[in-house]
Amino acid sequence: MERTLSGPEASGALNDTGWRYLLDSLRTSVPARSLAGGIELAARAAAACGEHADRHLQADVRRERVLLTLQSPDEAAVTTRDVDLAHRISAAVRAAGSRTEPGGGPETARTVQLLEIAIDALDPAAVRPFWKAVLGYADAPGASGPAAPLTDPAGQGPALWFQQMEQPRPQRNRLHLDICVPHDEAPRRIGAALAAGGRLLSATRAPAFWVLADAEGNEACVTTWQGRD
Repeated sequence: MERTLSGPEASGALNDTGWRYLLDSLRTSVPARSLAGGIELAARAAAACGEHADRHLQADVRRERVLLTLQSPDEAAVTTRDVDLAHRISAAVRAAGSRTEPGGGPETARTVQLLEIAIDALDPAAVRPFWKAVLGYADAPGASGPAAPLTDPAGQGPALWFQQMEQPRPQRNRLHLDICVPHDEAPRRIGAALAAGGRLLSATRAPAFWVLADAEGNEACVTTWQGRD
């Protein structure tokens, strides 16, 4: 029977598989000799997961390695099934002459990681709609409420969460992001951000970038490739 695991349970169940538990997900990397080789390894990982691959497994294929993530999407958590799939994938990768590992190899200290961005806000509920619109994000799976985290539905960008401030800090630049979008997407994205309570601070460098801000003055630039030469 599938069961949601706590962090210690998930981490302890990985043994020496080369996977790591990171914020409600399991992650590992697999060295590859080429992009084609990485695609083959990702296919082996998917085959090892069988019918569960489409819902539990994500693969980011690069020229020198494949980054793999396992998570149960309904709970946005790690379950006993995810741990079982991690062991299956590790066995399939070993059979192909490679390995699952948490790091990038002996030449670098870089390991698997998960990037998140925090916004300090006096009123998270007031600024959250702006960031949801300007990034094209969605509510995090299983999360709700005016200060709940936001995630990228395409799985490309870092999660965004909101930290309650107790008093203003006007002397501190709390956040700045650049969001590069296709040139024909920029007007819609800017319009959505303005409709969600944002303000347009500057368009003097458009269409290279527009400077916007949320209700508390935290800035974001919507950028495109146009107007840069």
